[in-house]
Amino acid sequence: MNKFGAGAAREVDVVVIGAGQAGLSGAYHLRRTGLEPDRDFVVLDHAPHPGGAWQFRWPSLTYGKVHGMHALPGMELAGADEARPSSEVIGEYFAEYERTFGLRVHRPVEVSAVREGDGGRLLVESSEGTYATRALINATGTWDRPFWPRYPGQEGFLGRQLHTAHYPGPAEFAGQRVVVVGGGASGTQHLMEIAEVAAETYWVTRRPPVFRDGPFDEELGRAAVAMVEERVRRGLPPQSVVSVTGLPLTDAVRRARETGVLDRLPMFDRITPNGVAWDDGRTVEADVILWATGFRAAIDHLAPLKLREPGGGIRVEGTRAVRDARIHLVGYGPSASTIGANRAGRAAVREIGRLLKGTDTVEGADTVEGADTVEGDADEVFAPVMV
Repeated sequence: MNKFGAGAAREVDVVVIGAGQAGLSGAYHLRRTGLEPDRDFVVLDHAPHPGGAWQFRWPSLTYGKVHGMHALPGMELAGADEARPSSEVIGEYFAEYERTFGLRVHRPVEVSAVREGDGGRLLVESSEGTYATRALINATGTWDRPFWPRYPGQEGFLGRQLHTAHYPGPAEFAGQRVVVVGGGASGTQHLMEIAEVAAETYWVTRRPPVFRDGPFDEELGRAAVAMVEERVRRGLPPQSVVSVTGLPLTDAVRRARETGVLDRLPMFDRITPNGVAWDDGRTVEADVILWATGFRAAIDHLAPLKLREPGGGIRVEGTRAVRDARIHLVGYGPSASTIGANRAGRAAVREIGRLLKGTDTVEGADTVEGADTVEGDADEVFAPVMV
């Protein structure tokens, strides 16, 4: 339903889609330039509450387990109780951030499509109406597009299958035989928790996991960003920055390896009604298959603009879509980290300033020199926006 009236579209300079780390960073920098929320720009978020994807995290992911959460620009997160669920801590922090800077996020609002409009504007079609905007900051992340691999026999499995996006915490797996699929941070976290209560656990990954012992220095950080950035410049679907940094070898991970919890099996070849099987004759019986297989960019609403390249991704230079200078993707590709999202928001606003006012930047916009470099603690720099 269009609350602006039948056939009407409300005109604004900028629409921000998504109010996670990247979207709030963009909104903050728009506000700093002198643009007013609900007058010059609007922030649309489909989630029911502040907190971005963090609000959907499982209760056992306490704030103390969050690896390197980087503060939003302009307001630190200090004194948080590390024993509280991260969903609560970060949700409250994001809510306070929105109030402090008066960002007036509209929620819950679903954006169904972005299309070409008249007069050089984009039409953002949403559940609260249509906006006609001069520029778009897309900060929709990946949480809404969990990736489910397909294997022969999958439909006939008699047990339960679920994805990280719906992981409820370890208690529901007590006494069960669980296969965890995936070699990333989420997979190892789930596995180590579940192993404490399950009857049996099995860890299956497509590739042998890479564990990183020792500090993740600036040189390695730059190399990791460059690898991800090169993919989006070529129009390929982005990989997460974390996927190329390796898994930190923490004390908990060391213990799990010593006790056999993190003994990895190669990827199975098919799923049977009662478990999984390999072509060499090996089988494992299971009650649950937990797919910790990651996410894809949630950008289907941009499909009418035909931004995708033959490789399947959107070509991006910095944050700008190469096919359409009005559109900036933040939290996408090399900026899909908490500090990267902050910098991407700033960089996008700087370029949008040039778009709105010709070649001049918007007064008050921060410079973005060094936005693609690694500063500070590299473990923090590469903390994922979504675990």
